[in-house]
Amino acid sequence: MEVFYRSSLVPDDDVLRFLQILAGQIAIAIDSNRLYEDLRLANIENLKAYEAAIEGWSRAMDLRDKETEGHTQRVTVMTLALARTLGMPEQDLVHIRRGALLHDIGKLGVPDHILLKPGPLTDEEWMSMKQHPVNAYRMLSQNAFLQPALDIPYSHHEKWDGSGYPRGLKGNDIPMAARIFAVVDVWDALTSNRPYRPAWSPKKALAYIREQVGHHFDPRVAAAFIEYAYESDIIDE
Repeated sequence: MEVFYRSSLVPDDDVLRFLQILAGQIAIAIDSNRLYEDLRLANIENLKAYEAAIEGWSRAMDLRDKETEGHTQRVTVMTLALARTLGMPEQDLVHIRRGALLHDIGKLGVPDHILLKPGPLTDEEWMSMKQHPVNAYRMLSQNAFLQPALDIPYSHHEKWDGSGYPRGLKGNDIPMAARIFAVVDVWDALTSNRPYRPAWSPKKALAYIREQVGHHFDPRVAAAFIEYAYESDIIDE
């Protein structure tokens, strides 16, 4: 203040009280800013921990079933690419990614003798297997952080014509994220080796997806996937 005053400054009591009040307010502002920054950094660290936990769960699920190892990472990458192609908002992609990573978390509730069975499942075993989307809903719906990511784990086995499970949703009643994921999930399953069959060729798998347009798959989503398949070179002309 003396620099700006350009002469000796001899403040009276009123000036000193004002400066004390001003200094106190500045101290509070600095302290609040530090607290906010500490909170922001803590939230970032918590978010990183959540994301690491989700990725750990997805790897654990893949490792449980050696035949599908790597499946979760592949379908997550492809689902995000297709969602962008279809114009899904960027803020939704975070939840789509988490949902894709956790799409089969409900299978943790399916016994190994059913999940890892090399041959066809009995009707009773299929009933148990078809519970995994419901298991996923029960596991994730109580977590506020993961509730926005539930569409894929809960609804990725619904079909466009209403013949899917667990709720028999039809058409646009099926969440968009689940409709996108359904095409990608079937593609990866068909083009991967399974205990009961060898992997299909990309052309054969794509032909199947075309056959299922309007039955299993949303026509718009399937068309976008087919275009994406050619543009991304996962299938030759």
